[in-house]
Amino acid sequence: MRVAIVGAGLAGLVAGRALQAAGATVQLFDKGRSPGGRLATRRIGGATVDHGAQFFTARTPAFARQVAEWQSRGLVRVWSRGFGDNDGHDRYVGTDGMNSLAKDLARGQSVSCSTMAFAVRPTGDGGWKVVLDDGAEHAADAVIVTCPLPQAFALLIDSGVDLDESVFRVDYDRTIGFLARLDGPAALPPTGGVQNGDEVFSFIGDNAHKGISTEPAVTFHASPAWSEANWHEDHDTLARLLTTAARPWLGASTIVEHQLKKWRLATPRTIWPDPCWTTAGGRIVVAGDAFAGPRVEGAHNSGLAAAHALLG
Repeated sequence: MRVAIVGAGLAGLVAGRALQAAGATVQLFDKGRSPGGRLATRRIGGATVDHGAQFFTARTPAFARQVAEWQSRGLVRVWSRGFGDNDGHDRYVGTDGMNSLAKDLARGQSVSCSTMAFAVRPTGDGGWKVVLDDGAEHAADAVIVTCPLPQAFALLIDSGVDLDESVFRVDYDRTIGFLARLDGPAALPPTGGVQNGDEVFSFIGDNAHKGISTEPAVTFHASPAWSEANWHEDHDTLARLLTTAARPWLGASTIVEHQLKKWRLATPRTIWPDPCWTTAGGRIVVAGDAFAGPRVEGAHNSGLAAAHALLG
């Protein structure tokens, strides 16, 4: 079976690995410069920061097996057991940043990055083709689409399959990330993380406390409401507003360098009960965190379900 996967975030990478292990020929396409999607890590000066997903839990057997395998190879570690109250669930992080887990899953797979998929169309002989924005076409027996649902709808509009618009017309919350390298330690609680700490930030994470940065650096995620209200402000205005909002969390330290990151389709507001969606005789599958939950674990399990849907 030849399978094309649009989106090399966690769901796409997990689906690709499972299919390849079963003998399929898999090609992944992603518009980003590297695989991972919201498993995103970057450098700011000498600091390393996770700017997408900050941590994950493992509450289902399928994902727990993956996490145990990562842990056995030293790729993940426990950050805390909650931010505030201990709820009994370990919060894991990639020991070299969250994107290192995406790189591990991508190893041995064929991933074309900086490649924009434009449409999925039938070939007329029972197969499919992924049309790229440069006009190139990639033929496949089946297609998995793991990008956010509005983008998936646009990709499939010319496919000729019956699209349930109630599935694809899902609204997403936006998130503005503020990444700050400091001249000293941040003034966060002992866990190194804060959830819903104030009226601006939905999460604050200390990357040095997580163990991924040798220099003090903090990731601030603005809440969906704040991000929506301030989305169209210019860069300098956003930086000024977020610098002011961050000050209570810095203690005696100051920001020496910062970057902004906007996640336009950060979190789906509606979660579908099924782990993936299939059509066209089961040869087109849509997966991602809108199906199994807007978490790292949900994306993993949805990708695994997409592979199983093709394998039967």
